[in-house]
Amino acid sequence: MSTVQNARGTRDLLPAQMHARLHVIGIFRDIFRRYGFEPLETPAFERIETLMGKYGDEGEKLIFRILERGEGGREGKADLALRYDLTVPLARVVAQHTTLPMPFKRYQIQPVWRADKPQHGRFREFYQCDVDVVGVSSRVADAECVALVSDALSALGFADYQIKVNHRKLLSAIVAAAGAADREGEVLVAIDKLDKIGVDGVSKELSERGFAAEVLTKLWEILAAPGDLAAVAAAVGDGADAPAAELRELFAHASALGAKNYVFDATLARGLGYYTGAVFETVITGGGVGSVSGGGRYDGLVGMFSKRDVPAVGVSLGLERLLVVMEERGMLPTGGTATQVLVTRFSAELDGASLAAAAALRAAGVAVETWAGAPGKLGNQFKLADGRGIPYAVVIGPDEAAAGLVNLKNLKTGEQVKLPVAEVAAKLG
Repeated sequence: MSTVQNARGTRDLLPAQMHARLHVIGIFRDIFRRYGFEPLETPAFERIETLMGKYGDEGEKLIFRILERGEGGREGKADLALRYDLTVPLARVVAQHTTLPMPFKRYQIQPVWRADKPQHGRFREFYQCDVDVVGVSSRVADAECVALVSDALSALGFADYQIKVNHRKLLSAIVAAAGAADREGEVLVAIDKLDKIGVDGVSKELSERGFAAEVLTKLWEILAAPGDLAAVAAAVGDGADAPAAELRELFAHASALGAKNYVFDATLARGLGYYTGAVFETVITGGGVGSVSGGGRYDGLVGMFSKRDVPAVGVSLGLERLLVVMEERGMLPTGGTATQVLVTRFSAELDGASLAAAAALRAAGVAVETWAGAPGKLGNQFKLADGRGIPYAVVIGPDEAAAGLVNLKNLKTGEQVKLPVAEVAAKLG
């Protein structure tokens, strides 16, 4: 007998979980709005050629492909794919809609899909919460991405996070100075695993790939103090001058914007192939879920879809991983429902009064559930409300109906008070 279950790497989000998610998304939306970002949505799937060639070899292996209809599908050919992230679809939007005013600042909160190996905090279907600034190359835009992440995590209640910042061109200069410019991609893929496998693991991987010992020795000499921008730039030489200057400008702007907990990290090598400038990644100290935010500057991506040269920078907040950490730490709101009051049904004869009270409370902005079962047996109705976490119940019996009042019961304390519906609305609204 088969077991009914959802696909691996996906989850059903029950009401209590949805309330927690919507709480976090609401905080994000408010901060995005305060920074001047406008909402955008794109389709769940794109033409496959839109996505291919943008994420590097490792990323492209994780793209969920959609088979063609008809004979092509039977032969295993794919013409569409589920979106891997929200940035490439944004680049397609900018290239397609040429009248968008620049700079174009958008936020997007939608699911993405990756054929990844499910594990703690990592899913095959998950939401990204992105902000991007398209059309300007100013370091102010880069710094706003850093400051926005800082504000968002602080608003959620985190203090123990670190926003790591590096520069794609500085990484290239580091690899070139180590003597491996012709195999830059391989070196960066290995460095990107540094947090997981350490210096010894990265050295072993590069050695097995045929890198000479002197290349590894030089690489680790340059990265001896990875948090010291001046030291790394000095070890690299002239090739580091321009990216180091951009990073110093970015940090100055981030400081002016009030950003917290940002640091330079020369070992940060984000895996996506389209980054051209500053890159960002955020980790929660002791979070145990990897990065919870990432992004960077990608000045060449829009140009892959059009002949226009359109600079862009953006950052994504990882909703799923943040929720995992917040749940483990007890940082999410409790209660499991947004409903404020259950309007009970005392008897069929009094249904008119009960339903009219529910309508009046809703009109006043109160979240109301009306008992939909058989009338009577108030104990069962109170039990439902209490189990759902609804804090109040309204009862209208014969005495209340005759007096034009309702009985408002606090289900936690048992306290009851008789009031006009308008006063109940004022109390709960």
